[in-house]
Amino acid sequence: MTLARFCRKKPLGAVGGLVMLLILVTAIFAEVLATHDPIMTEAAGTLGRPSWEHWLGSDHLGRDIYSRIVHGARVSLIVGVASTLLGSVLGGIVGLLSGYVGGKTDLIVQRVLDILQGLPLLVLALVISAVLSPSIQNVVIAISVPIIPRAARVIRSSVLSIREMQYVEAARALGVAHLRIAFRHILPNTMGPFIVLGTAQLGSAILVEATLSFLGLGVPEPYPSWGRMLSVSAAEYAQKAPHLVLFPGLAISLAVFGSNLLGDALRDTLDPRLRGA
Repeated sequence: MTLARFCRKKPLGAVGGLVMLLILVTAIFAEVLATHDPIMTEAAGTLGRPSWEHWLGSDHLGRDIYSRIVHGARVSLIVGVASTLLGSVLGGIVGLLSGYVGGKTDLIVQRVLDILQGLPLLVLALVISAVLSPSIQNVVIAISVPIIPRAARVIRSSVLSIREMQYVEAARALGVAHLRIAFRHILPNTMGPFIVLGTAQLGSAILVEATLSFLGLGVPEPYPSWGRMLSVSAAEYAQKAPHLVLFPGLAISLAVFGSNLLGDALRDTLDPRLRGA
């Protein structure tokens, strides 16, 4: 399907893709787009309102909010994409092998996944983050672990139907090794659900990262994080300086909104059962 046809049939998905593209460009060119050093303090500009010098105002330490939001896009995307890829790839491998092998192995793996999936993504990420020290690497691990069972379930459901196809049976009859059948013949046919899963989970990962940072368990200072900006501002300064809360919250909302719109459109496009919807 061409890009023009996708935009015509799924206009909301195109809007979501445009939002994510803008966030990606902002993250890549953060140094060019930022007007100030995001960690530089300025006592004279404390709690400054939006002005020509500080477009979105300044925080309680005089740091430029616009520049921190621009650099925060990079942190959010790095954490969101890395944790989504790590969780989806590990979960995809588990689901692929579990669904292909079947039997008692599949039963045991699915019961372990049931235990992991029994906890909401945010709760499990909070538990892992509380055990690990706050850092970008540990936040990626904390968010990726809850994604594993969700990815495994999606890929396994596809594998269960694909492994019964005639070309897979023909490969077995020819004596092709099981690992080769799984990774060469079955895995490529699960890419559609895998792409949809990754896009859908990206918004959740960004939201969980912001929540962890808000609670002090996520990205530590001095990295500019949208959730950390809310954590510092929400309680003390929300009433007398609402712009400290408004703009980081808007950035988080746009990222999650865009990701969800794009994920829904890709699901409808790549899922044959929904292609006519």
